[in-house]
Amino acid sequence: MEHADLILKILKENGAMRPGEIAEKAGLDKKDVDKVIKSLKSDEKIFSPKRCFYDVRG
Repeated sequence: MEHADLILKILKENGAMRPGEIAEKAGLDKKDVDKVIKSLKSDEKIFSPKRCFYDVRG
């Protein structure tokens, strides 16, 4: 599973989370998660409901 797909799956299952929490659940490095979050945010697949938290759109 690609990192982006894994992160989207985790967010769908858990709701809004911080990047560190996502990294812990995914078993990925936080820096890798930050890069994927930036990409997903620019593609408008995720959004930030409040500072430092991310959630899926729709």
